Amino acid sequence: MPSSPVDPRGLIDPRGPRFAAVLTSLVLAAALITGSTPLLAAQTLVFAAGAIGGHRYAPYGRLYRALVRPRLRPPAELEDPRPPRFAQAVGLGFTLLATLAAVASLDRLALALTALALAAAFLNAAFDHCLGCELYLLLHRRSPAR
Repeated sequence: MPSSPVDPRGLIDPRGPRFAAVLTSLVLAAALITGSTPLLAAQTLVFAAGAIGGHRYAPYGRLYRALVRPRLRPPAELEDPRPPRFAQAVGLGFTLLATLAAVASLDRLALALTALALAAAFLNAAFDHCLGCELYLLLHRRSPAR
């Protein structure tokens, strides 16, 4: 019997962010290949939903919970949603700047920023290494205890 996709403690299935990274990689690769500013802007909105609304409102997370998660065994462990949410905010920053650069016809800057966002998403998708999550942990290790 599959477990509930929403943990009462607010923890998340760690496979969801990786699934989102796969879709993000595909969208950003397509945006780079085609030079599509609307596609880049759409990914920016996806990042905004995840960064602002959290995993419950992240479009790729919703897709994962509706279509993929029911077909899988329960995860071995759950994870804190704060690092992946921070990673969404980092992705939002890069793609927002890339979108603005593309609109301003700063094509090389838009390309570079999109490529950096794609590299980070691909690292997560292919190797389960989330750079934004690592940055979150690094920043919280250095901040004074509360």
